[in-house]
Amino acid sequence: MADSNAFQPGDRVNRTGRALGSRQLAALLPDPTGMRPAYRHLAQAISALILDGRIALHVRLPAERELATALHTSRATVTAVYDLLRESGYAHSRQGSGTWTALPEGRTPSGITRLLGPQDTAIDLARAAPGLPEQTLVDALAQVAPRLAEHAHTPGYHPYGLPELRAAIAERFTRRGLATVPEQILLTSGAQHALTLVMGLLCRPGDRIMVENPSYPNALEAMRRAHLRTVSVPVTDTGWDIEIVESTLRQAVPQLAYLIPDFHNPTGCLMPDDERVRILRAAQRSGTWLVIDETLADLALDVPAPLPFAAHATPGGTGQVITIGSMSKTHWGGLRIGWLRAPSRLVTELAGQRIATDMGGSVLDQLLALALLARAGELLPPRLEHLREQRAALAAALAEHIPQWTWQLPTGGLSLWVDLGEPIASALAEHALDYGVRIEGGAYFATDPGIFEQRLRIPYTTPPDTLREAVRRMATALADGLPPSSASRRPHWVA
Repeated sequence: MADSNAFQPGDRVNRTGRALGSRQLAALLPDPTGMRPAYRHLAQAISALILDGRIALHVRLPAERELATALHTSRATVTAVYDLLRESGYAHSRQGSGTWTALPEGRTPSGITRLLGPQDTAIDLARAAPGLPEQTLVDALAQVAPRLAEHAHTPGYHPYGLPELRAAIAERFTRRGLATVPEQILLTSGAQHALTLVMGLLCRPGDRIMVENPSYPNALEAMRRAHLRTVSVPVTDTGWDIEIVESTLRQAVPQLAYLIPDFHNPTGCLMPDDERVRILRAAQRSGTWLVIDETLADLALDVPAPLPFAAHATPGGTGQVITIGSMSKTHWGGLRIGWLRAPSRLVTELAGQRIATDMGGSVLDQLLALALLARAGELLPPRLEHLREQRAALAAALAEHIPQWTWQLPTGGLSLWVDLGEPIASALAEHALDYGVRIEGGAYFATDPGIFEQRLRIPYTTPPDTLREAVRRMATALADGLPPSSASRRPHWVA
């Protein structure tokens, strides 16, 4: 028997008031009508959502009567659901404090398992993350070794980042058309770290953040964990509806707006210049901070690389634009090098925010990044050519093996946003694992539950032969028939 005086997650969380509403939970769950037994299916769905991070740990679940009403089922069914969750370790209860989500002993949150990557031989199409050629890394390591030795006699802490790398990134912005000085640059452990720092400094729980729908899943998860209220604006195959964006900024007055205007992840859309100007003006009127994710901006395959978003602002009008970027998509995610460009005063405040959890990035990684950026003119063109070849191979394989699927060929970026013509994405993703393909359905890119089930994001970051084999396997999985989608399927990592 557990010690009644031992720490229980609900003890701590109860003081923060974190609770999941009945309608909010019901929206994430399948319709129990016709399920036999319904309580078991619902319990599996909730446990999968907890593992996958869409329901946070240590959150109070709705009262049984309220959830039964929201699900249009009996209270006895919900009681059985909660009993099964407690038995399996996905929930715990204490008298008078309700039922709280938990993680069973021995289970690992999917955020960790996704980062570990595939533990089998499946073709991995869940991650749009290119690798770094081995010889490139070997050469860069040899180049930076003497410089690393020079740093060995120093403390090695650089909360703003290595001065020489800050200067290089500032010069890169200037060369792209946005005059920048090193004091406007903060180096981070990837773009995700930059976004988290910005939200931590500029937002409080409950603040609104405008975000595209669909959007980058890891960014959406960071917003959920910061307890921000997302206000979504649609991105379709034809791009953004700027009138909706403008009206959302005017009416919702969000504290932040997170946008991916360059080869948008996952749709691949590129925002036109005139629309960028309109968003800048609308954000200035509403007082909203724009957080512009430019991690894909260099991956222009059929068009010139776009100007930095903030370059379209009027003189002096970039005061509320924060630009984030990283080495992950252009070079290698293993470097964990990102940055943000912002007003110098804000950079100072963000550096102060950073040292509470991270006193500075790896000096070795920053020196490697400096060496790789210096060779960008040499390294980037062949990478872009490989991406063009891989994109063509993927498109040709899809047209040959699954001609009923449709897509818009993006002018840059790393993936196709494929329309399956019917809401089968989750079922196909589950079934494809049995055929040796790991892929993620469109629902993982949605800000709201229950949409984009007719979509798949298919990256073209693997060799052409691998892509062709992956498509052939998915076509076979489709031809053999799809089982009903299961909420308990294994979670994947989306990058």
